[in-house]
Amino acid sequence: MAHEAPDFSRYERIKAHHEGRILVLSLSNPKLMNAVDELLHRELSTIFLDAADDPRSDVVLLTGEGPAFCAGGDLNWMKHTYETGGRGPDPMEAKRIIFSLLDLEKPLIASVRGPAVGLGATIALMCDVIYASENAKFADPHVRVGIVAGDGGAIIWPQLCGYAKAKEYLMTGDPVPAAEAERIGLINHVVADEALDEAALSFAKRLAKGAIQAIKYTKVSVNIGLKQLAHSILDTSIAYEMNTFATDDHREAVRAFLEKRAPKFTGH
Repeated sequence: MAHEAPDFSRYERIKAHHEGRILVLSLSNPKLMNAVDELLHRELSTIFLDAADDPRSDVVLLTGEGPAFCAGGDLNWMKHTYETGGRGPDPMEAKRIIFSLLDLEKPLIASVRGPAVGLGATIALMCDVIYASENAKFADPHVRVGIVAGDGGAIIWPQLCGYAKAKEYLMTGDPVPAAEAERIGLINHVVADEALDEAALSFAKRLAKGAIQAIKYTKVSVNIGLKQLAHSILDTSIAYEMNTFATDDHREAVRAFLEKRAPKFTGH
């Protein structure tokens, strides 16, 4: 019996199309620079499962619609969450995003234009090969909104650029420009903005024309170590993140950002 193809048309915040045997996925919340709202968070928890089950593709290319890859968590969603007594994103969805991404056997290429922030940075950096435009920047500024970098940053940043650099960037939330990200090993390639789409697609096509079974299971073998780390770290980091969603500092950070002023943290 033929394998039934997933219905990608059901996604509202992620667009999908095929370029030959390549599945191209575009984060699509362009009015908010593809920020992760409640709906996109939910869709990210299933999209990589559907990509894995897609019989029409051997390689996946992930990008963002418009001038940004992903601006991170939607602060209006965060504000609504704490005002209504919530405790942040669903932790089970957060775990599914990371593990479904790491479990994806097909090569996953990131094409990053503009900011890749917070969860957006985590997703980009967990891809297998990362292309970025000269105007791209990578940041995990969870601490700047008073929450723990719990959704995967504590896993992937140290593996790519080492613990010293990773702790500096995760504890400050400072952005890393594309050229510096390439220099310290966060990403693979920086190209001119006008060349980004073709460069990433060309590499995806190269893999799609290769010995795909050998390529796929080489990726799977390399990812075993990352999956072991994720299993040992993610429950703890997400639990800490959920705790900090309930703090006064988080509420103050969100209010300050939306009011365009500097936050006044109290440590509570």
